[in-house]
Amino acid sequence: MTTGDFTIGGIFPLHYRVELPPTDYIKRPLAAQCQGFDPRAFRWALTMKLAVEQINHRKDLLPNHTLAYKIFDSCATPVTAQKAVLAILNGQDIVSAFICSKGGYLLGLVGESGSSQSIVVSRTLQPFRIPMISYFSTCSCLSDRKQFPTFFRVVPNDDYQVKAIAQLLKKFGWTWIGVVTEDHDYGRFALQGLKREIENTDICLAYHEMIPKDYTREKVLKILNVMKESTAKVVVVFSGEGEFYPFLREFMIQNITEIQWIASEAWVTASILAESYPFLHGTIGFAIRQGHIPGLEDYLKTVNPEEYPSNPQVQELWEALYGCSPSISLNGHLPSCTGKETLREEHSAYMNTTSPRVSYNVYKAVYAFAYSLHNLIHCTPGNGPFENFSCADFNNVFPLQVPVSVCSNSCTPGLRKAVRRGEPLCCFDCVPCDIGKISNQTDSIDCLSCPEDYWSNINGTICVPKVVEFLTHDAMGIALTVIAIVGAFLTITVLLIFLYNRGTPIVRINNSELSFFILFSLTLCFLCALVFIGEPTSWSCMLRHTAFSITFSLCISCILGKTLVVLAAFTATRPGNNIMKWLGPTQQRIIIFSCTLVQVLICTAWLVVSPPFPYRNTKYQQSKIILDCSVGSDLAFWCVLGYIGLLACVCFFLAFLARKLPGNFNEAKYITFSMLIFCAVWLAFVPAYVSSPGKFTTAVEIFAILASSFGLLLCLFAPKCYIILLKPEKNTKQHLMGKVAK
Repeated sequence: MTTGDFTIGGIFPLHYRVELPPTDYIKRPLAAQCQGFDPRAFRWALTMKLAVEQINHRKDLLPNHTLAYKIFDSCATPVTAQKAVLAILNGQDIVSAFICSKGGYLLGLVGESGSSQSIVVSRTLQPFRIPMISYFSTCSCLSDRKQFPTFFRVVPNDDYQVKAIAQLLKKFGWTWIGVVTEDHDYGRFALQGLKREIENTDICLAYHEMIPKDYTREKVLKILNVMKESTAKVVVVFSGEGEFYPFLREFMIQNITEIQWIASEAWVTASILAESYPFLHGTIGFAIRQGHIPGLEDYLKTVNPEEYPSNPQVQELWEALYGCSPSISLNGHLPSCTGKETLREEHSAYMNTTSPRVSYNVYKAVYAFAYSLHNLIHCTPGNGPFENFSCADFNNVFPLQVPVSVCSNSCTPGLRKAVRRGEPLCCFDCVPCDIGKISNQTDSIDCLSCPEDYWSNINGTICVPKVVEFLTHDAMGIALTVIAIVGAFLTITVLLIFLYNRGTPIVRINNSELSFFILFSLTLCFLCALVFIGEPTSWSCMLRHTAFSITFSLCISCILGKTLVVLAAFTATRPGNNIMKWLGPTQQRIIIFSCTLVQVLICTAWLVVSPPFPYRNTKYQQSKIILDCSVGSDLAFWCVLGYIGLLACVCFFLAFLARKLPGNFNEAKYITFSMLIFCAVWLAFVPAYVSSPGKFTTAVEIFAILASSFGLLLCLFAPKCYIILLKPEKNTKQHLMGKVAK
C-alpha cells in the first residue's frame, strides 16, 4: 500500500451482477453479494494502478509530489457504486486489497463504466465539487452541464454512435430491426437517440425489449420468444457486458439462429463474450479508439496469487481464467491449483493488451488528473485561469467537507448573533461588534468590551493595545525641531554681530546690555520648544511650562526695561526732568529681576502645590491613548500665561506712548509692533490649544512659542542688523538722533 500527496479514486465493475439474499423477515437480511468476476474490468483497474505508479516515478510531471489511489468495485450496479463513494467520502475503507491504498482527501474520481452508475456517482460527488472522469460512460444525458457540472469523460457520447448505427442500417438496407436494451439510463437514452435518427426514414422498429434489472428466467424467455417469432433478423443491442452476459446464455439454450447482431460500444470488443458464444461471430458495431499503454502487458503478468496471496480479486481472477482455486482459496467447488500458472494469450479477457481501448481511456483519465494538478501547482501568478489571472493555492487543495442546510450561516468571529423578531432561533442576523468590543468565537451571542488600554482590531476579533500618541520625532516633530534650532542659531548669530559691533552707536543706544539680555532670553525661548517634543515624563512635564514661562517673562521684562529707557531718554530733555537718574543700569537690572522673580514665584508655587504630570487620555479618542502633560493646576497655568500677557500689555502701552517721539531710530515703534505680534500669537493660541486633539495640542503650543520668538527677534533686531551690515553710513549718533543735515 502506498501513500501520496493527492488522492484520486477509481470505480470499476469488477463483478458484473449483484445477487440479493433471500429475505424471510425473521432474521436481519444479509448484505448483497457481488457475483460474476470480470477479468476485463480487473485489467482496467490495474491500468489505473500502473498509470499512478508511472506518474510517481516521473521527474517532469508532479515533481516533489506523489499520487495515491483508492479503487472500488461497483458490481455494475448503481446502488453498490453509490455505497462505495459514500464510504470513501466518510473515510471508510470498504475494500481491503492491494488496489485500495491510503491517501489524503479524494480530489477526483476515475469512473464509471456504466452510465447509470456514473449518473448516481456524479450526483453524489457534485455537492462536494469533486470532479469525475469517466472512461466508458457514453449516455448522452451526461452531457447536460447543468445537471452534471463536475462530470467529464474521455469517450464520445452516444449521439455519435446512434448516428453511425443509423447510417450502417441504411448502408445495408436493413429497414426492419429489433432493439434490445438494458433497463438503465444508457439503454433508454440510446434508444431515444436511435429513434430520433431513423425518424422520417424507411427504417422501422419491429420491437423493443429491455433486459430486466432483477434477472429472472421467465422474463428473459419472454424476450427471446418475441425475437423468435419476429421476422426481424437484425438486432441492435445497447447493453453493458455484465447485463448482456446472462441473457446470451439463455439465448444459446433456445437455439435461435440467423440473427445479425449490431453491438453498442459497451460490448462490441468484449472478447469474453465472443469466446463463450460462437454465434456472436460476425457481430458488427463501432468500437472506441484504441491506444498504446507502455508496460501494461508485463505489468499484468506480475499479478498472481503467489505475489498477492491475500487479495480476493486475484484469487477470483485465477478462478475465472483457469477454472481452479489456488490452494489458499476458500472456494471448494473448483479443483485446486498452485497459483503459479502462466498467463497465456488465450486469456484475452484479461491479457488483451495489443489494442487496449477502455484501458487506454482509463490511462488517459489518470493522466488528465495528473496534468491538471501539475498545472495548478506550477501556475504563474498573473497568468492563471482564475479571476484577475490569479492562481489557486495548491496547499489548500481539497473538496468541499458537506452541503449546508441552515436558516442563517454561522457568525464568524467579529460578529454577534442578533435574533430576528418573530422567527425561530435558528434564523438570525450577524451584526458586527461595536467599536471597542470583540467576539473571538463562532456564533457569539454578545460582544466583550476591551480593557481600557486596549481596542478592537479592524475585524473585531481581538483586543490590541491602543496606539499611544504623542508628539514624537516624526515629520511634524522634526520640522518643529529644525525651526527651533534655526531660530536659536539666528538669535546667537545676531548676538555675535552685536558683540562684534558693541562700540557702534546703534548697539550702544538704549543700553546694549538690555539687548544682550533679550537675545540671551530669546535663545532660551527657542530652545525650550525642544522640551515639548518626545514622550512626556514627570521631569519634562514640569520643565516644559516653567521653562517657557520664565524665559518669556525674562524676555518681556528686558523689553519692558528697554521701553522704559526709551521713554525716559526722550523725555529727559525737558527742563527739570531728572527721570534718568531713576533708570540707570542698576535700576534696570532690578526691574528685570523683579518682574522675572514674580513669574519664578508663581512657577514655584505651581510645582509645589500641583505640578504638571504625564497624563494618559483615553477619553478624547477611544481608539488611541493620547499621552500628554496635564497642567496639574489650571489656575496656575493660566496665571503663568496671564502674567506674561500682563507684561506684554504694559510693554505695549508704554511703547505706544513713545512711538512718535523724535529720532531716526526710535525703538518704541519696533517694540510696539513686536508686542502686537506677540499678543496676537498668544491670543490665537488659546482657542487652538483648547480645541486641538492629541499631539496637535503640544504642536500648537510649540508653534506659539516659535512664532512669538521669531516675531520678537525680527521686529527688534532685524532693522538694527540691516543698518549694521548693509547701511554702515547710518550707524552714527547724528543720524540716529535725526540731526543729519538734509
